[in-house]
Amino acid sequence: MVLDIMLGVASAVECAAEGVGFAHDARMPVAFGVLLGLIVGSTLVLRRRWAIAVVLISIAVTPAEMGLLLGVVGLYTLAASEVPRRISAVLAGMAGAGTFLVTMIRFRQDNAQNDWGSALWEAPLFSLTITLALTAPPVLLGLYVRARRRLVESLRERADGLERELSLLAERAEERAEWARNEERTRIAREMHDVVAHRVSLMVVHAAALQAVALKDPEKASKNAALVGDMGRQALTELRQMLGVLRSDAPAEQKPVPLASVAVAASAAAEAATASAVEPAEAADADAAGPRLAELEALVGQSRAAGMAVDLSVEGEERRYAARVEQTAYRVVQEALTNVHKHAPGASTRIRLAHRGAEIAVLVENGPSDRGAADAGLPSGGNGLVGMKERVSTLGGGFVSGPTEAGGFRVSAVIPDRTRAPEPDRARTA
Repeated sequence: MVLDIMLGVASAVECAAEGVGFAHDARMPVAFGVLLGLIVGSTLVLRRRWAIAVVLISIAVTPAEMGLLLGVVGLYTLAASEVPRRISAVLAGMAGAGTFLVTMIRFRQDNAQNDWGSALWEAPLFSLTITLALTAPPVLLGLYVRARRRLVESLRERADGLERELSLLAERAEERAEWARNEERTRIAREMHDVVAHRVSLMVVHAAALQAVALKDPEKASKNAALVGDMGRQALTELRQMLGVLRSDAPAEQKPVPLASVAVAASAAAEAATASAVEPAEAADADAAGPRLAELEALVGQSRAAGMAVDLSVEGEERRYAARVEQTAYRVVQEALTNVHKHAPGASTRIRLAHRGAEIAVLVENGPSDRGAADAGLPSGGNGLVGMKERVSTLGGGFVSGPTEAGGFRVSAVIPDRTRAPEPDRARTA
């Protein structure tokens, strides 16, 4: 505003001084010429809002030979504004044509008054030089400022868009981290449930048998006590392995992370999540610590030692599967046996393990309890079946559970091994 007012005052003073000469040439009162110059020059204050009007006024007063500053600043403002370029080109051409004609006429008049001779080309050349000097620099400078302003605005918009994108990536990274934390909590809770529920259930069963035969059969009581001790040690060992993954050295000081680093971390997290979604079995092979199918016979032996009649049958050619696949199959059998100990003590149980090319099928079915509706008095949180289904579904398998017509209960799971391509014929047969 201060710059525009100063330019307007300077233009008004200039036009007022030039209005004196215009009044003499036009044989008009000097006061009228000064007043006209003041009004015309002061219009430069409005150059930012009405650039076209200012240039038109400067063109209109060109024959009066006033408004030099008005024309130059007006052309610059017009070229630097957002007015379409064709309009700017037309007005600049009109201003240049008017300056050229007036300069050439004044040049010839001055030569005629002073009796100076000149060649025909001198007047056009002189007029063209003056026209280019008064028109080209302000127009070119205005176009440069306009292009630079557009470039700065474009860079600012890109920076704002990049900041928004980085913020979105940071939010997504936080969401992925929260999802990963929830998944890890669920996995740990599921593992602890399987280990504690099965081992402690067997320990309770053996402790009850120990209490019943403590006085009658000391040898059997000693054997049951040894089994309880072994199961307790196994439970502690597995719990220690699981809780070991929770130990981590937390940084002493949390430093602020730059936004660009957040974007890199978010991109890496997205790639890791994509790879994990495409090949979940291969990603889980790194966690090889845990029970395998080779330990299934020992698991069944523990239930048999607790007095359960268990029949284990294996079909198909035995082979090695991914660690997570074998662990899932083992946990399904383990949790199913735990449920039998809890809810159907004394019931006979049948376990069927079938190797089918690129998948493994598990079936655990028990008959009705020989103790009626009574159970072993073990607490149940209702998470066993949910945990089994989550384990199998995570690997892309199928899980079904429910009561049988004979009054027992059946648990069935089919777990694919994604590291092995299925054999076409055997897959169709299965």
